[in-house]
Amino acid sequence: MRRVPRVAVAGVSGYAGGELARLLLRHPGMQGIAPMFLGRAGETATESTTTIEEIHPHLSMIAASSSHAVQPFHWDRIADAGTEILFMATPHEQSREWAPEAIARGIRVIDLSGAWRLHDDANRAVYKLHDADAAQAAKLQAEAVFGCPELHRDAIRTARLVANPGCYSTSVILALAPLTQAGVIDLDRGIICDSKSGVSGAGKAPTSKTHFMYAADNLSAYAVFGHRHTGELLEQLHLSADQIQFTPHLLPIPRGILSTIYLRLKKKTAASELSELFQSFYKDSPMVRLHTTPQLPQIQHVVRTNFCDIGFTLAEDGQRLVIVSCLDNLLKGAAGQAVQNMNVMCGWKEEEGLL
Repeated sequence: MRRVPRVAVAGVSGYAGGELARLLLRHPGMQGIAPMFLGRAGETATESTTTIEEIHPHLSMIAASSSHAVQPFHWDRIADAGTEILFMATPHEQSREWAPEAIARGIRVIDLSGAWRLHDDANRAVYKLHDADAAQAAKLQAEAVFGCPELHRDAIRTARLVANPGCYSTSVILALAPLTQAGVIDLDRGIICDSKSGVSGAGKAPTSKTHFMYAADNLSAYAVFGHRHTGELLEQLHLSADQIQFTPHLLPIPRGILSTIYLRLKKKTAASELSELFQSFYKDSPMVRLHTTPQLPQIQHVVRTNFCDIGFTLAEDGQRLVIVSCLDNLLKGAAGQAVQNMNVMCGWKEEEGLL
C-alpha cells in the first residue's frame, strides 16, 4: 500500500477552495484520510467551529465522516499534523507571506494565487506585492515552478513551491504552446486571444460587475491591455507584449472559459500537419482532449471536468488559423489543476481523482 501524504488546505471558503475540498475528500490516493481544512488569517476561535459542509453544503456526506471542521490557520497546528503538502487557496498577498514560512518548515506548497507565478518583476508588479524579506522572496521565486503539468511535469515532481497557473492563461497557453515551441507562428502578424469566462472566475466576493443585475443577459470586455494573466502568457510562451493581444470578457454563466485565438502561420500548412503537431505534443497529457478538425470545443462539454478541450479550423489559404480552447475555470483553471500537480508531486497518475 502506498503512503498517503498529509495534506492541508488553507482558504476553503471560496469557490476554488470548495472544489479542492470536494476533489481531495473523494481522491482515491487519500484512502479516506481527509485533509486538514484551514480558514484564512484573522479568523476567530468562534469561527473555528464551522465545518466545510456548512460552508459548502453540496459536500455533505461526501466522505465517511459526516462533517469536517474548518480550523483557524496556525503554523503549530499545521506542523503538529505532520503536514507535507499545503494548498493555498488564499489571496495573493497572503500566499506571498505564507509560502516562505511553509517552505522553511519543510512543507511543499501548491499555491492557487498569482503570488509566485511570475518571475519577471515588471510582470509581477500588477499584483502590488510586498515582501518582508526581499532577498528570501527572490530566492524562493527563482525556484518556484509554474504548475502546468503539460509543460513542466518534470520540474513539478521535485518542486517545493508550485505556482498554479491562472484560469485564462491555462486555456491560452495550452492552445498555443505546441505552435510556439515548434516556431510555426508568424509572430510579426501577432496573435489575438479573445477569451470569455463565467462569473465565478472573479471569485466569491460580490462586486458591482459580478452581481446578477450587471452580469445577467450581458457580455462585457474588461482589463483591456492590463489583465494580470497577460504576464503568464508572455513568460510561458516566450513572447513579447507586441506579439500577443489578450482581451478577457465576462459571460453571464456561472463557470467555464472559452478562448478563441487568431493567428497566422509562417507558411502554408496542411490541417493534418497541425493535428499531428498537437497530438505529438499532448500524447502523454491525459487532461488535454483534442478535437478532430473542423470540430470545435464548447463550454458545456468541459464544465465540471478537469479537461482542457482544444480544436482548430484552418483557412483554405493554409495560413490563417483559429484555435478554440475550453476549460472549467474552477477545475482545470484552478482546483483541478492543483490536484493534478499534487498527483505529479506524489508520483501518481496525473488524472487520478479527476475523472
